[in-house]
Parts: sequence; C-alpha cells; structure tokens
Amino acid sequence: MTATSLDPSTNELLTADLVTLEVTSRGSSVRVAAVGEVDSSSAPSLRAEVDAVLDGGPSELVLDLDGVTFLDSAGLSVLAGARRRAVGQGVRLRVLASGRAVIRPMQITGLWDLLGAEQIDPGGGSSA
Repeated sequence: MTATSLDPSTNELLTADLVTLEVTSRGSSVRVAAVGEVDSSSAPSLRAEVDAVLDGGPSELVLDLDGVTFLDSAGLSVLAGARRRAVGQGVRLRVLASGRAVIRPMQITGLWDLLGAEQIDPGGGSSA
C-alpha cells in the first residue's frame, strides 16, 4: 500500500491503494473526507490522518464518509478510536455518511448512535 502523510493544513489529497483522503481546515474545524474502501489495509492511513488532526488540537473534527463504498471492522475501529480521543480532548466529532455500505455496519455495531452520526444526501458531505 502506498500512502503519503501530509500536514492537515495543506488541503492536499492523501492516497492509499483503496482510499483517498482529503484533509481541509476552516478555522479550528478540520474535515477528513474519505473516498473508496476503508478496510484492514487502508484503515491505518485513515487512523494516521485522524491522529495527526487531533494532535493539532482542533475544536471540531468532521469525518466525511460520503464517498466510502466499503467499511469493515478495521474502519469501525478507527471511528471508535476517533470518538474516544475526541471526547478525551474535548473536540466535537461529527461523522457524516450517506451510503448503506457505511451506515449499516455502524448501525449493527451501535456506533451510529454512539457517534451521533449524521445521514446526509449522497454528494452532500462537502456542504455539511
């Protein structure tokens, strides 16, 4: 797997074989948008970016999963870890999702309610 780790404030795309991550900042809010598959081989890239963002001390972290087409237990683990860390640091965490491939595993595991995830219209992640 190829991944490039960049400063979250650069607003550049970060790519791995299965997932593309885009990190953007607006004030003290940071959005991490994922497109593709989040599984055991790509979840470490997502975790690394979430950790890098939280290391920067934002007031809000938005995880935009609108473009995610597959989410397995490794991806769910990243989301649970992001919640733990955000709560511990007093960071508001928003998780946005539009597709069944993301919403259903989160509902089955209870993460949907735990995270207070928001269902958005497909393609609506960038405006939320």
